[in-house]
Amino acid sequence: MLSVGLAGKPNSGKSTFFKAATLVDVDIANYPFTTIDANHGVSQVRVPCPCQELGIAGGCGKCKDGVRFVAIELIDVAGLVPDAHLGRGLGNEFLDALRVAEAVIHVLDASGSTDAEGNPVGLGNYDPVRDVKFLEFEISMWLYGILKRNWDKLMRNYKALGGKPDQILIEQMAGAGVADNQIRRALVDMKKDPGSWSDDDLKKFAGLLRAYSKPMILAANKTDVAPPEFVERLLALRQEVVLPVSGAAEIALRMAEKAGLIKYVPGDPDFEVIGPLNKAQAAGLEKIRALMKQYGGTGVQSCINRAVFDLLDYIVIYPVEDENKYTDRKGVILPDAYLMKRGSTARDLAFRVHSDIGESFLFAVDAKTKMRLGEKYELKDGDVIKIVSTK
Repeated sequence: MLSVGLAGKPNSGKSTFFKAATLVDVDIANYPFTTIDANHGVSQVRVPCPCQELGIAGGCGKCKDGVRFVAIELIDVAGLVPDAHLGRGLGNEFLDALRVAEAVIHVLDASGSTDAEGNPVGLGNYDPVRDVKFLEFEISMWLYGILKRNWDKLMRNYKALGGKPDQILIEQMAGAGVADNQIRRALVDMKKDPGSWSDDDLKKFAGLLRAYSKPMILAANKTDVAPPEFVERLLALRQEVVLPVSGAAEIALRMAEKAGLIKYVPGDPDFEVIGPLNKAQAAGLEKIRALMKQYGGTGVQSCINRAVFDLLDYIVIYPVEDENKYTDRKGVILPDAYLMKRGSTARDLAFRVHSDIGESFLFAVDAKTKMRLGEKYELKDGDVIKIVSTK
């Protein structure tokens, strides 16, 4: 399952965001290091379900009002303090927890109520813009530390014995959560042979690895209480993807929906009251509605979707066995939804379904058009595909 990490300084609202996105109960408190061990939970990306486009009477039973949710893993890691790569705070325990994350949602305290260490300092007393770059720096320096281990010895062997530099670096970075192609891409960008790198070059290379292996989106959290000028300054950052977020508002909506008080689908820009509310509930929900109207929602679902589809460039594919009824062999309509990298082919999908099917692939069928597709057909977002094989 695709994994996305939640990271940031302590007390920035990561666990609140995590609970809002997963409904997993976690410790939430107004002090640093509430989270010690990483929390793992299942969240979802939100996509339009193809059942409506296909005109399936009664829908597919897998979506809600034409909205389909596809599972991903969300990892809420312990708070990071400056110089964590040197062992401060929970240090490398935090960084190690991010190894499997393909992208990172950096949760910022947009209210400016916590300092760089996550200690409460009162609303508006800390500039959240100061926190924007530190997470990138800490992850880059963590990767630099891995690269630095035995670097001189590696380079002596490389110069003496020759070989391909990418293979040396791939071996050195094994287990750090950096893909081989990301290492090769960073090598191309360096435009210098590793044998001639200075220490600054090594740090630059680590920064490139960070950018390619852990792309980030910034969640400007606590916008429900943040000074408006703080939010505006964060949203005005030109080099970053920043979204206004209120994890607390999303939790309130999810709980109200669960209690049958409102109709709400995560990611919606509004909600509908369908149950009796007391005065406090009505006032609280109206406050949330005003926030949603201002920012287009609570921002939690938007962050997850942007991380998966914009940063990582995934698409959603629906494999079926009956291209006319859009079902599996048991008659379940649109039974599965797979997240796959853009550029994946029909044969890639066959292997994703099962290795035996991939190896015995004959052709595919586009269930929407009934056209026959070859193994090199590049899948498109929302495709409904039947795989034909000898198995």
